[in-house]
Amino acid sequence: MNIQVDYSPQAHSAVRLAAGELERYLGRMLSQGGGQVRIRLETADRRNGPDQFQVRMTPTGGGITGNRPRSVLLGAYDYLRRLGCRFLGPGKECEIVPSAAPETLAMNYEETASFRHRGVCIEGADSRENILNFIDWLPKAGYNSFFLQFKSPRAFLARWYEHQRNPLRKPEPLTDADIRRYAEEFRQAVKERDLMLHGAGHGWTGEVLGYDAQSWDKSRPLEEGKRPLAALVNGKRDLYGGAPANTNLCLHNHEAVSAFAALAADYAGAHPGVDYLHVWLADEYNNVCECAGCQETILSDQYVELLNEIDRLLEEKGLETKIVFLLYQELLWPPIRARLVRPERFVLMFAPISRTFAASYQVEKRLPPLPPYRRNRIALPSGLGENLAFLRGWQALFHGDSFLYDYPLGRAHYGDLGYLHIARVIAGDVKQLRQLGLDGYVSCQELRAGLPNFLPNYVLGRVLWNEETDAEAVVREYFQAAYGEAWEEVLCYLSALSRRNACDYLNGKGERTDPHVARRMAEIQEACRKFSPVLEAHREDGRFWTLLAYHQRYALALARALELLARGEREAGGRAWLALEEWICENEPDFQPFLDVYRVLEVTETYTGFPTKA
Repeated sequence: MNIQVDYSPQAHSAVRLAAGELERYLGRMLSQGGGQVRIRLETADRRNGPDQFQVRMTPTGGGITGNRPRSVLLGAYDYLRRLGCRFLGPGKECEIVPSAAPETLAMNYEETASFRHRGVCIEGADSRENILNFIDWLPKAGYNSFFLQFKSPRAFLARWYEHQRNPLRKPEPLTDADIRRYAEEFRQAVKERDLMLHGAGHGWTGEVLGYDAQSWDKSRPLEEGKRPLAALVNGKRDLYGGAPANTNLCLHNHEAVSAFAALAADYAGAHPGVDYLHVWLADEYNNVCECAGCQETILSDQYVELLNEIDRLLEEKGLETKIVFLLYQELLWPPIRARLVRPERFVLMFAPISRTFAASYQVEKRLPPLPPYRRNRIALPSGLGENLAFLRGWQALFHGDSFLYDYPLGRAHYGDLGYLHIARVIAGDVKQLRQLGLDGYVSCQELRAGLPNFLPNYVLGRVLWNEETDAEAVVREYFQAAYGEAWEEVLCYLSALSRRNACDYLNGKGERTDPHVARRMAEIQEACRKFSPVLEAHREDGRFWTLLAYHQRYALALARALELLARGEREAGGRAWLALEEWICENEPDFQPFLDVYRVLEVTETYTGFPTKA
């Protein structure tokens, strides 16, 4: 079969990529047939609205039209999915490409995205290939945005190439030149696909204090000349915990505000490809400035004034870069007096990092009142209603663009060994976005969140594209593609594990001795053992079955360690966890794209209460 895809000579790279992908995948699918299929790709320049595409195809060809270049690419992948292709995760090993007959090519439909913001933010430990594969997967899964945290992805690359927390692997060379080259590759990969690029976020406060703050790492002592710029906490102006990125500024000090604003404006001018510039403060709470000037107001008022100054400088430079401001930690409390002068420049980002993942959001008519703001004595809200009350407080003052920035695949997912609970929580959250007054979702997460599979990200992309999507139908579609004829047995098995999830427990919520959690972990182990005959029967049935067998051993060991910890046997639980740590470190080369060893060790040590030897 001869596949020919035409497009304008002036077409964007995303359209040219769509053409190449259609030729490649359709060529594989129709390899047994003769004749010719001719397809025309076109862009109708209507970029102000949500992503939208039209597919008009017959058995011999037709066309795909999008309202912007990435919409053409999204339409091409959606068309391939409807023909039976499955992009189950990042990388070619997660693709299913079936055979097809020419008559199946005929389709006629239109699609419009439910939400503007549909993205993922980098976290964890990542190789160059991990990041490029994930960016490549984003439009295949329906996403349109990628967020490279910090001004450089140094932290995430260094964790991998230095093999932090895995003493069984030797560090690999990673120079500053490598990081700059990789970062440019990532930006080009995003722009090639016409995806929206988010940048920066953390690190600004450290940079004002004179540090190259590209991670949360501790650094050299604070220079005396910079000390007046740092927040006064407990009578001292110093780095908070030794980490510049976690240290707040004295925002009563005009020099600190001016330096911060100039850094942000200069970065925006030097990086015009960054569509959304994230302007955040320190990544720790209860360390805001206690000087007399700062105590005249609250942090959110000072934050809004800082944002206005950055907006003024961007306006002077003639830049249209959007500024993303966040509701996070102390900034959950809305400002008292300050208001954004030009709200059209700004995008509100609701970041409820301390929320529970026991259930999805439910919009309630009556929300609890906001607790009083107590400087350096705040407690972060965990209840869903508490978090939403803060959002409503800000929404009463700001009516512009906004999205949810959430963390189900950043920590809590390790407590759901079946991945179905967390996928359903994600789907439920997305289906509440419109009522929450939010126009999308960016997931702050490990890119290597694929054990036992990438179902949660797959569901998130599909439901963000169309909020009316039946999430359970997407689950069945995924399992049928990944596990073949035995998919229902796998779904039943992983559902049993998910029903006994410990998302909040593993995330550090609740008492460490918990008989209810201990009982559920014992039941998970029994379910894993009962599934062994099915695994044995399908051990040669492809990558997802190999991964499932690895996951079974992982689930057995983690559930055992959690059971002991929850029974109050901390030392025994620690020994069980350290044995699992050694095993996953040994096996990391074989399952690297699917389990972020660095991150699961960091999370369980920091939040769950397990020790670590790495």
